[in-house]
Amino acid sequence: MVSAMIRTIFAQPDQASVHAQLEQVAGQLDGRFGVVADMLSDAKEDLCAFASFPQSHWTKIWSNNPLERVNAEIKRRTRVVGIFPNDASALRLITAVCVEQHDEWIAAERRYLSEQSMAQLASTPTEIGPEAGPPTLMA
Repeated sequence: MVSAMIRTIFAQPDQASVHAQLEQVAGQLDGRFGVVADMLSDAKEDLCAFASFPQSHWTKIWSNNPLERVNAEIKRRTRVVGIFPNDASALRLITAVCVEQHDEWIAAERRYLSEQSMAQLASTPTEIGPEAGPPTLMA
């Protein structure tokens, strides 16, 4: 039940609705699941961060699937090597995997976020104001 209520936050049509739904869900959970309500309230900024991006990006950025794919590829390649002589050699392999993944994302026929979609970021004002620039994804 709690999980279903929290999922409704991500099903809202705009940024204002996302924030309002989070407040409503936290309020409904406050009596019986106070700890969860407090966690939602404390994490409001992080939970609603996706809503500051264009709506076409929402389904792509609230998931961590691309990051998990990169991590799986790094894990696969490091297992092949087995033991690294030093930290620098491990870092070179990880960097090479990341560069390869970057090249694949750029050259792929079906990009994760298209050029047209990314162009929307330049025209999307942020909460701070348009002079602050487009929002960025933080790792």
